[in-house]
Amino acid sequence: MATAAGLAADSIPGAAAASRPEEKTQLATLLDISKCIGCGACVEACNETNAHKYPIPQKPFPKMVPSRAKVSDWSDKRDVTERLTPYNWLFIQQASVDINGEETELTIPRRCMHCINPPCVKLCPWGAAKQLENGISRIDPEICLGGSKCNAVCPWDIPQRQTGVGLYLDILPNFAGNGVMFKCDRCYDQVEAGQLPACIDACPEDVQTIGPRDEIIKQAHQLAKEMNGYIYGETENGGTNTLYVSPVPFGALDDAIEKGKGKPHLAPVSDRMADANNLAAAMVIAPLAGIAAAARKIYNYTRKTQEERA
Repeated sequence: MATAAGLAADSIPGAAAASRPEEKTQLATLLDISKCIGCGACVEACNETNAHKYPIPQKPFPKMVPSRAKVSDWSDKRDVTERLTPYNWLFIQQASVDINGEETELTIPRRCMHCINPPCVKLCPWGAAKQLENGISRIDPEICLGGSKCNAVCPWDIPQRQTGVGLYLDILPNFAGNGVMFKCDRCYDQVEAGQLPACIDACPEDVQTIGPRDEIIKQAHQLAKEMNGYIYGETENGGTNTLYVSPVPFGALDDAIEKGKGKPHLAPVSDRMADANNLAAAMVIAPLAGIAAAARKIYNYTRKTQEERA
């Protein structure tokens, strides 16, 4: 017999969207910053493995109305690896810090944090972002309109937009979105096939470890204890599935790294989905996302049928 609380939760539209996902099924990664030598093997492997997912924009781009919807075009800058772009989902940050009186250069692989309760997923009005059962969050390029809501609500401004690609070209090329948002999907397709994400597999220093989140947290605490170090990601934004362990405080790292567009910070982050306004927004958005997803399926079916008849 269902409880009153259960009945109430089930009867609230969008309650599932606003609820906190099950953490026990989520995979997390642990990055030991003290091991990283900044060789870039992870960046190169990421680019090679995910190249087939990168956007191929149509040019010239449609003129957007209003004009403040700026074009974001990285298609001629695909070799940029010093920041996150639609064509570079992982980069290496550098920090010059003091360790035991010695100036030391630390290098930090940066990509999507894959939050336990990701605002990018819960607050996408079109349901283009989704979280898999294993905790990986990804953006479906077939649904995304490029409105950048995911970037606006991400504490680290991770997703990056490419203009001239995606659904908006077919439905409202002058008025909607202006492209598709792209970010690390932690090689979800390789993980589904029982393989490691490319960045983990390619690392010559075994900087990263992957496993169930509760086990990764235990490893992070053990590692931090051994090096008298610090942990980032266990509680930030309510907890993420990317945890870092550093020999110096993350406040010092955050002060030392270059920050800005495509270059995320390492500062403390409160739980954005604990905010009442965001919870309410997620509950309102959930039905819209379902309608949008259904409309997208109908659109795909219609287009496929037309192409087969042509």
